[in-house]
Amino acid sequence: MSPRPAAVLLDIDGVLTIGDLPLPGALETVRWLRGAGVPFRCVTNSTRRSRGSIAARLQALGFPIPAAQVFTPAAAAVRRIRGERADSCHLVATGDVHLDLEAGGCRLVDQDAPFVVVGDAGEAWSYGAMNRAFRLLVGGARLLALERDRYWRNQDGLSLGAGPFVAGLEYAAGVEAEVMGKPSPAFFRLALDDLGVPAGSAVMIGDDPVSDIGGAEGAGCAGWLVRTGKFRDGDLAALAHPDRVLDSIADLPALLG
Repeated sequence: MSPRPAAVLLDIDGVLTIGDLPLPGALETVRWLRGAGVPFRCVTNSTRRSRGSIAARLQALGFPIPAAQVFTPAAAAVRRIRGERADSCHLVATGDVHLDLEAGGCRLVDQDAPFVVVGDAGEAWSYGAMNRAFRLLVGGARLLALERDRYWRNQDGLSLGAGPFVAGLEYAAGVEAEVMGKPSPAFFRLALDDLGVPAGSAVMIGDDPVSDIGGAEGAGCAGWLVRTGKFRDGDLAALAHPDRVLDSIADLPALLG
C-alpha cells in the first residue's frame, strides 16, 4: 500500500477518546485529515449510542464529525433484518441505540421476534434479560450480535463488552451469532462503500487487535494498531499482526504528510 492511503477508517473509543475525554493529539489529527483532504469515516462497535448521539458527543469534544460519517453495528443490523423482509426484533442494549433501529423501520418487540439483537447492556444485564433472549432463540429467532468485544476501556479501567454475554446465549440456546459490527467484513464494507474506495486503498486505525486489526485485514484493508485505549503489550505477540504500530493517533499526520 502507498504511504498515503486513499481513505482512513477510525475507531473512536481508545483511538480518538477515552471515556468523555479526547486523547492527546486526536482533535488535531481529525482537523488535519479534513484540511489535507483525506477522506475518513468513524467505525465504532459502540452499541449504547445512536449515530446521532455519537456525533453530538464528538462534536461537544471539538471533533468536526457529523452523524453521516459515523458507522455503527446498528446500521448493519437494520440492513440485515430488512434484507430478510422482517420488520421487528428483540433488542438487548442500553442507551439510545434503538433510535437507529427504529429509524430503519425495525420495530422493537418482546414476543414473536424473528431476530434477537444484542449489544452492550452494561448494568442492565440480568437473569431476566438473558432468559427472555434465550427463550426467543430456542423458539427459532436468530441471534445478531452488534458486537462481541471481550472488553473495552473507560476512564475507570477495563469493562466487559457484549462478547461474554453473546457467548453465553450461544452456549445455552445452541445457536451461533452473526456479528454485525467489527470484525465482520460486511461492516467494514458499509463504510468503504460510503467512501467509494476499494479496501486495498484504505487503512483502519484501531486499538483492538482482533476487532480492528484482524477485522480490517479480513476485509482487505491495512490495519494500524495504536498503543492507546485497550492496547496491552502482549497483544502484539499473542494476537495482532498489524501493518504498523503507532504510539497514538497523534502520529498519523507525520506518517501521511
